[in-house]
Amino acid sequence: MERRDSVKESRGRSAEEREIICPVCMHHCRLRPGQTGSCRARANRGGGSSSLSYGRITSLALDPIEKKPLAMFEPRSRILSVGSYGCNLSCPFCQNYEISMCAADAETVCLSPEELAGKAAELKEKGNIGVAFTYNEPMIGYEYVRDTARIVRAAGMKNVVVTNGSVTEEILEEVLPFVDAMNIDLKGFTEDFYRKLGGDLETVKCFIRQAAASCHVELTTLIIPGENDTPEQMRELSAWTAGIDRNIPLHVSRFFPRWKMTDRPPTRVCTVYELADIARERLSYVFTGNC
Repeated sequence: MERRDSVKESRGRSAEEREIICPVCMHHCRLRPGQTGSCRARANRGGGSSSLSYGRITSLALDPIEKKPLAMFEPRSRILSVGSYGCNLSCPFCQNYEISMCAADAETVCLSPEELAGKAAELKEKGNIGVAFTYNEPMIGYEYVRDTARIVRAAGMKNVVVTNGSVTEEILEEVLPFVDAMNIDLKGFTEDFYRKLGGDLETVKCFIRQAAASCHVELTTLIIPGENDTPEQMRELSAWTAGIDRNIPLHVSRFFPRWKMTDRPPTRVCTVYELADIARERLSYVFTGNC
């Protein structure tokens, strides 16, 4: 009722005066003119949801493809990895919180899509195969990903997206035609755990199904003691994934205390191996990380 009343109140106003509902992710932030969304990277500008982070780069590095992690896409290659700022989740264990939790005052350099694609091409001689959009949550700034990836694809190079998978199907469709591979964080397999992170499991499941039908997909699950480390949860997660395609690679990764989650020890190595073995009952390719 509250949302319906607000929409009614905004009728007759100019676009610049109107409250909007951001369509990018499951939060559907209601934004007054000039107001920034919970991701800190989008705002109501001119009566629409505008990216504040377009072309603003916080991180740029030529990484091994395995670092994304991608184990079964262009192995032993390197890829130009780029990040901006902001995220639409609030994981207390985030390893890149310095940029994911930043807002528009983040220290950045500006690179147009053409400039970034040009840098990728220059690095071919060093083994670069394309561009990976990573480090923060790239899909909240999908316009920059889409525009850059189109140019990179036209130059015969590859595009990779490393994402939490927490945007709407419509936004994913803007980017998918230009993406060759994704690593998607499947952070757990209960709604309770996703709620703690400010996310929604069903949104991520829809994202994974949609992406897997279009490009190479690998999944990563960080195993956190007391949160998502039960055999039952791994059985459910791996069975659901196998229902899409048992050949989707799964990375089962070890947690280390980080940012706001320093109240527990690193995940036991034997726990990671045990859960990986459970996943192998359903999935053909399971890898362990941080062990």
